[in-house]
Amino acid sequence: MEKFYRLWTPYLQSFNLVFKETDIQIYSRENLIEKAKIVLLKYRFLIENYGKKNPLFLTTLTPYPEDKKAPEIIQKMIKESKKVGVGPMASVAGAIVDFIGKELLSETKEIIIENGGDIFIKAKERKKIGIWCGKLAKIKKIVFEIEPKDTPLGICTSSAKIGHSLSFGNTDATTILAKNATLADACATKVANIVKSERDIIEGIKFAKKIPGVKGVIIVIGNKIACWGKIKNLKFLV
Repeated sequence: MEKFYRLWTPYLQSFNLVFKETDIQIYSRENLIEKAKIVLLKYRFLIENYGKKNPLFLTTLTPYPEDKKAPEIIQKMIKESKKVGVGPMASVAGAIVDFIGKELLSETKEIIIENGGDIFIKAKERKKIGIWCGKLAKIKKIVFEIEPKDTPLGICTSSAKIGHSLSFGNTDATTILAKNATLADACATKVANIVKSERDIIEGIKFAKKIPGVKGVIIVIGNKIACWGKIKNLKFLV
């Protein structure tokens, strides 16, 4: 899928990194491409190597057993996905931006990292976040604002209509804001699975609200939109 939405983010420095299935865009005040390459390869290797030795980790759709000997990124994926009752790979895109973001913050005070619509953000000023729901959706795009005091923040979206991720629900977009992108990614998957029709929106909101670390949720399905949490000035385009 052409990632045209990346053109929505004007920033001083912008660069793209692609390695196998991972395609990330980084926006920062400094050019961090060389360090970002090294960090991306490191975490991709850790996940791939662990998966080769533990193939169930890559395929299970249910929580994976704790492994205190695993690399930190693997332990984080296991921990955060367990909170919402999904398999650890449901959090992989969020985990990658989380861990790259944490390392690059030693080089910059403001950064946005996007991986297939999953975002790690550390901001110095209020930011507008846009979510594309699809050209066939009745609500095509939502826009909201976040405050710098609420960052670092993970913002992750799951959809039954866009992208290649497995979803058992029927939402055009399910977006979760959380204290980290690993949790946000896993929770977005779970909530999107819950919402199979407009009647399930409230159940999805209630589930997200009870998860420690979740700061906001937006669900778009058909001509319905619902939200909760630290989301300001929500707007949508049809």
